[in-house]
Amino acid sequence: MGSQHVTKRNPWAWVPSLYFAQGMPYVVVMTVSVIMYKRMGISNTDIALYTSWLYLPWVIKPLWSPLVDLLKTKRLWIVATQFVVGVALAMVALTIPMSTFFQYTLAILWLMAFSSATHDIAADGFYMLGLEQHQQAAFVGVRSTFYRVAMMTGQGILVVVAGQFETSSGGNIAFAWSVTFGILAALFLLFFIYHKFILPYPAADKPTINDGSRSVLQEFFRVFALFFKKKNIVVTLFFLLFYRFAEAQLVKLVSPFLLDVREKGGLGLTTSEVGVVYGTVGIIALTLGGLLGGFVASKKGLKFWLWPMVLAIHLPDAMFIYLSQVQPTNFYFINAAIALEQFGYGFGFTAYMLYMIMISEGDHKTAHYAICTGFMALGMMLPGMLSGWLQEQIGYQHFFLWVMASTIPGFIVAALVKIDPEFGKKKAA
Repeated sequence: MGSQHVTKRNPWAWVPSLYFAQGMPYVVVMTVSVIMYKRMGISNTDIALYTSWLYLPWVIKPLWSPLVDLLKTKRLWIVATQFVVGVALAMVALTIPMSTFFQYTLAILWLMAFSSATHDIAADGFYMLGLEQHQQAAFVGVRSTFYRVAMMTGQGILVVVAGQFETSSGGNIAFAWSVTFGILAALFLLFFIYHKFILPYPAADKPTINDGSRSVLQEFFRVFALFFKKKNIVVTLFFLLFYRFAEAQLVKLVSPFLLDVREKGGLGLTTSEVGVVYGTVGIIALTLGGLLGGFVASKKGLKFWLWPMVLAIHLPDAMFIYLSQVQPTNFYFINAAIALEQFGYGFGFTAYMLYMIMISEGDHKTAHYAICTGFMALGMMLPGMLSGWLQEQIGYQHFFLWVMASTIPGFIVAALVKIDPEFGKKKAA
């Protein structure tokens, strides 16, 4: 009863769980669904095309982010969207055994993606309202760590669990994945209950709608207009869309490549092995790469580290050329190859994140950063949609050669951007 009056609470009670809950639906929609559909016999063409459409809510997230500000409290949005995500996961679990599971589960995952994208907006806003400024800085590492832990849980532990259920049920893949999504649903409904009681009630967390709603609408369009009036905006948009052109195609086919039988050009790993390689070892390497990227950028700035980061995100993609040509059987070597590629991705992605922060500087920082993340999602969605079809036309060996050629736009846009030499450096005390 007293929780109604708690305006502040120890951040450790809610920041880790909030950002774990933010990361989980994203990794389920983006990665776990790919592995599930592959195990359920869906073609690479359909997997890449339809799961790439699931990026759309994150692409258009900036369009409805003002509504989260205007209507109700961020706290209410968080709790409501967690409930919707939990129900959606339960519905996926129930529809997997159906003959028309592909259509049903895709529709439900799309609903879940919209809820998750809305949850992102509310959670990021609530973080700023619920913490003092010094706490926001102190907990930024905790945020990203628990988001990564969610990715490791989804891509790693859950996929391993699904693999174990596949084995113990005598190869009943639909049953195994239905149970796995059921566990996820239960987890999310626990998050809903926990946050309903534990999240504080910051005094500043209130809807901003008022009688001057027309001026709010005008302000909304003005914020967008100001973003597109920024200096060198065309180059900025090209960078946001093409820096990860190769990675957008690669990420959709990594799991299918690891799972596909050797006769089809894959590595023939089991579901549980993919959970270890890509979902555990890979995510640890990705996290370490990101941490190192952030650390070195704070020392010498983004401009100094831009080209090492461009090389790091693109050149390790060549590991997949080797894996597809040689098809090694050594499990430790496969782990090392994936770890190298993911470490490079984590290190190189730091440049992208810092660039988005840099160009969002000034008035309307939050809204402009949200617009950047929309273009970021679009840059992943469009190339990803066709990647499965292309792979099925030319095979894994030629596909990974194409991915390597697709890194060229990333180098071109990196050469065009202008970076403030001081940006990213930690200021001397």
